[in-house]
Amino acid sequence: MTGKNVTLRLLDKADREILKLPRPVKGAIYDFQHKFKTNPDSAGLRLKQLQGHDKLHSARVNDEYRALLLRLADDDWLIVSVKHRKDVYAHLDRLTYSVNRVTGGIEYVDLQVVQEEVLAPAAPPAPGHAPRVEPVEPAAPAVEPTAAAPLFGKWSEQELTDLGVAASLVPVVAALTTEDQLLGLVEYAPQLTGEVLLALYDGKAYDDVLEQVTAPVAVPDPVDPEDFRAAAERPATIVTTTDDALREALEGEDFGRWKVFLHPAQAKLVTRDYSGPARVGGGPGTGKTIVALHRVQHLVERLPAGRNKPVLLTTYNKNLAADLRSRLLALGGEALLSRVEISHVDQLALRTVREAEPGNRKRIVDESQAVREWRSLLDELGEDGWDAEFLNDEWTQVILGQAVTSRTDYFRVRRAGRGRTVTRAERAEIWQLAERFTQRLDRLGVQTWDQIAERAAQLEAERARRIQDIDRRREEAGGLDNIHVADGSGGWLRYRYRHIVVDEAQDLRPAHWKMLRAMTSPDRNDLFLVGDTHQRIYKNQVTLGSLGINIRGRSSKLSLSYRTTRQILRSALNVLGDEKYDDLDGSTETLAGYRSVLSGAVPDLHRLDDWTDEREAIAALIESWGQVPHEQIAIAVPTNDMAREVAYTLAQHGIRALEIGPDGPRGDSGVHIGTMFRFKGLEYQRMIIAGATDGLVPRASVQQRRTTDPARHRTEMQRARSLLFVAATRARDSLDVFWHGEPSPFLKELIEVRPPTAA
Repeated sequence: MTGKNVTLRLLDKADREILKLPRPVKGAIYDFQHKFKTNPDSAGLRLKQLQGHDKLHSARVNDEYRALLLRLADDDWLIVSVKHRKDVYAHLDRLTYSVNRVTGGIEYVDLQVVQEEVLAPAAPPAPGHAPRVEPVEPAAPAVEPTAAAPLFGKWSEQELTDLGVAASLVPVVAALTTEDQLLGLVEYAPQLTGEVLLALYDGKAYDDVLEQVTAPVAVPDPVDPEDFRAAAERPATIVTTTDDALREALEGEDFGRWKVFLHPAQAKLVTRDYSGPARVGGGPGTGKTIVALHRVQHLVERLPAGRNKPVLLTTYNKNLAADLRSRLLALGGEALLSRVEISHVDQLALRTVREAEPGNRKRIVDESQAVREWRSLLDELGEDGWDAEFLNDEWTQVILGQAVTSRTDYFRVRRAGRGRTVTRAERAEIWQLAERFTQRLDRLGVQTWDQIAERAAQLEAERARRIQDIDRRREEAGGLDNIHVADGSGGWLRYRYRHIVVDEAQDLRPAHWKMLRAMTSPDRNDLFLVGDTHQRIYKNQVTLGSLGINIRGRSSKLSLSYRTTRQILRSALNVLGDEKYDDLDGSTETLAGYRSVLSGAVPDLHRLDDWTDEREAIAALIESWGQVPHEQIAIAVPTNDMAREVAYTLAQHGIRALEIGPDGPRGDSGVHIGTMFRFKGLEYQRMIIAGATDGLVPRASVQQRRTTDPARHRTEMQRARSLLFVAATRARDSLDVFWHGEPSPFLKELIEVRPPTAA
C-alpha cells in the first residue's frame, strides 16, 4: 500500500499516556507517525495484526516501544496506546475496544492495567525491608471484619450501560469499594464513564445523571457498534490528526489540555442553529471560552466568500481580548482571523464615538478617578450628606445606564438593584449634583468609560433605526431601494456585524449591551454570549430582556470543569456560601451539578502571625516546589501595595516575580503576582491566595455598610465572594490560602473542614 493518503489519528487517552514517556520516546513517536503516513507497510515499522483481534495491530516505534493501532478502514488508523514491547503481548485478551452505544465514540481500555493499578492490593514489603513493629497493648478478641460494600451495588449492569459506562468496565465498577479505587479508575476510564460514576458517587439521582450527564452527549441516531470509521468522526472520539496538533500533544504537558478539545456537549452548543440570541453559562474551567472560540469558527465557515469581517468577538477588557486573539489564531490561523473583528468592548465603544465625533479627543478617566472627582465636587460644594461612591454608582447605573436625559425622567425611572430607597427630594438633589458633575468633567476635558459606552449605544441605536426605516421603505416600494435615503451618509447603510460572540458576558455594562444589540440585525444566530454570574467582579448587573436581548429558551449550562480538581472545586464552592446569583435575565442561576473528573490534593490553609511572616512563608513554599516553572505559579492578593510587597520579599529569596497589570504580566518568566481582579480568565498549575484576612477580604469599608446600607452591603459582599471564588478556581494542581490575624469570614467552612497550619 502506498501511504500518501493514509490518515493517522491519535486517541486522547493515548495522548495522555504518551506525555508520561521519556522525551526520546516522544521524538521517536513523532518520527514514527511521519513514516506510517508515508507507508504503513514499510518493513521497518513491522506492522502486524495482534492475535485474537480483528482490528488491533502493533507497529514498531523504536527498539523498545510499540504503537497499538485500530484499523478503522483501509487507509485510516487510530493510535490507541504506546507501550514498552514487553508489555504488548503478555495480556492480549485484556485489551478491549468498542463503540459506545450512547455517545457513538471509540473507547479503548487496557483491563490488565486497570486491574493492576486500581483493584490490586497493596504490594507486600520487599524482602529485607520489613516494617518496624511497635509494641501495642493486648488487643480485644478479634472480630471478623465486615467486607466493604460496593460503591455502585445499587445499580444494575443494564442501568450503568444505559448511562454510558463502558461495557468492558462494568465488572470493574461492581468491584469498587473505596473512593481511592474510584478515582484511580477515572484516570483510565473513557470520559463519559468517569463523569457518570463520579456523579452517582456524589449522590446525584439516576434520572438526573441520565438527564444532565448522559443525554447532552448522546447521539440522536442509532449507533452501529461495528462502524469504527464513523465512530472516529463523532465528537465523543477525541483525536488529533494534524502534525502541529500532534507536536503539541507530544511536547506539551497535562496543564492546559482542557483548552484544546471540545467535549461532545460543548460541540452541540457550538453547532446549534439558534432562532435568536443564545447564552451559555457554567462555572470556572468548564470551557465556556473555548466554546465561544469554536462558535466563531463555526459561524465564519458558513459565511459567503468575502474580505470583510462580519463576525465580532468581544469581551470586557484588553488583556482578555488579546488572549482571545492568540487562541483564535491557534484554532484557525490567519484565514479565520481575517473574517473576525476582535476588540474589547470599551475599545469598540470608543471607536464608534470617534468615528461619529472625530473632534472628541477628551481624556478618559477610570472609575476610581471618577469617584475622586465626585469627592472633590462634594468638598467644593460643602456637601457632607452624600457618599461619592453611591453618587457615582447612581450616575453610571441609573442615569447613564438607563439613558435618563431629564430631571422628570429621573423621577420616574426604576432603580432596580440599587438597594437604598431615595425620596423625591433626594432625587432632585442627586440630579442637580449629576448635572454639576458632568459640567465639571467637561471643564476638565475628560470623560468616563461609562459616558463613552452610553454615547456609543445612542449612536448605534440611531443607526439601527435608520436601517430599519430604509427596510420599511424598501418593503413599501416592493423591494426597490431609494438610493437617496440609503446613501445619505456617503455609503450604503448596513449593520456592522452579522454575528456577535461575547466572552465574560456577566461583566458588561447595560450600555454595552444596548450598543451590541444595535450593531447586528435581530436574526438567527445574531448574538452568542458566554459567562458566569458567579464570577462577576464588577457592579454591572443587567437584565438582558429589558435591553432587547431575549435569551429565554436559548440558555444552556456547562457543568464539567476541565481545569480544577474535585478537591479545589469543593473548597471554592464553599467560598460562595448560600448567596443567590442572577442569570442575566431576571432569574437565579446555580452551580448545581458543577463537577470535575480531575483529582488532586486538598487545598492547604496557612495561618501566620503577621504580613511579614506570611510573605516569608510564601517564599519558602515556592522554594519547596523545586522544578515547577515559575510562570505556572501565581499569587493573588487584595491590594496593589501587597502585590509589590510580595514581589520584594520574593526577590530577596532570589525568586523573580512579574506583576500583572491591565495588559497582562509585565515580562516573560517569573511568578505572577497581582490583585484578585487581574486573574480573571487566567489559570495556573499552582495558585496562592495571600492576605485572605478579615478586613482585607472583604474590605473593612464593606463590612461597615452592614447597618448603614444593608442592600449595598449584600451586593458588595457578593462581589467580594466572587473575587475570592475567581482566584481560587484559577488553580489546576494545588491551592494554598494564607492569612494573618483573623481569617476572612468567607473561609469559615474551609477552616472547619481542614484546620490551617500555623507558624
